[in-house]
Amino acid sequence: MSKFKPQYARLVFIDRKIREGKYPNSTTLAREYEVSPRSIARDIAYLKDMLGAPVEYDPARKGYFYSEDDYRLPDIQIRESDFFALMIADRALSMYENTPMYNKLRQIFGRLLSLLPDTITVNSAWINEKYSFLGESIPDIDSSVWENLNNALRAQITLRIVHRSPGKQESSRLVDPYHMASYRGEWYLVGRCHTRKDVLKFAVSRIKAAECTDKPFDIPHGFDFSTYLGPSFGIMTETEEYDIAIRFNAATAPYIRERSWHRDQTITEEDNGEITLSFKTNSLIEVKRWVLSWGDGAKVTKPVSLARIISGEIARMAGQYGVEFTEK
Repeated sequence: MSKFKPQYARLVFIDRKIREGKYPNSTTLAREYEVSPRSIARDIAYLKDMLGAPVEYDPARKGYFYSEDDYRLPDIQIRESDFFALMIADRALSMYENTPMYNKLRQIFGRLLSLLPDTITVNSAWINEKYSFLGESIPDIDSSVWENLNNALRAQITLRIVHRSPGKQESSRLVDPYHMASYRGEWYLVGRCHTRKDVLKFAVSRIKAAECTDKPFDIPHGFDFSTYLGPSFGIMTETEEYDIAIRFNAATAPYIRERSWHRDQTITEEDNGEITLSFKTNSLIEVKRWVLSWGDGAKVTKPVSLARIISGEIARMAGQYGVEFTEK
């Protein structure tokens, strides 16, 4: 559990413990909430000095109590629009339902809602009927693998993983975990592989087992995930950068104009309603898949190597059918 928590949440926790009549002190409160006794002491002072709470310390019982039983914490201030945003966030959690973090996110969200004042009476039932979140397909992730990855990231210790790439045998290797990234429903572990002696990306769903070692490591000074990805067009990267130019016909162009597909993209308008999308990237395989998704609405004009790759892919796809289609 994180050492940093919003103060109001701690105040609610302290208030509840004092009301139980068990005379908690800074040490017991800090141990249960997983913060320092100094943080609890500051919270007690805030309760007394800023919120006017009748908190007293009983030397005999070595703990705090309320000298006035009718004291209540002031309600947290929240607008109806804020509450609406929270309800939308609650619905958005459904996108993570097949991941190990879902239950924890639900618990955290439940604790957050428990802090809201009773005076909020917004009817949120209609949100379930009016809003839907259609996420990407989500691969299954082993919960024990997920926990060990997070533990190793937090403690900055080396992992021993069993990984299986598509079409290959399982392999065991040591990895120094640097970063975790989510992309289109899949989580990726970024870290230095001791076998390859390089920083690689591992799809978490393909990690069949993970075990924390007791070996600490240092992340290279200046490592930054965004810099590591470079001008990527997705999560997969290559060593070489390419100048990409894709021409979209007039029917497809409106769909391209309405989104930002790459952070450094430029769009050139043509006289016939077509457009050319240009950018630099180190992810030819990602661009290839994306271009193919637009069918005959897209044509790669640069680089020639990518045009050849896509042409070959289309030829192989056509060859798989082995039948003639008659247009009706």
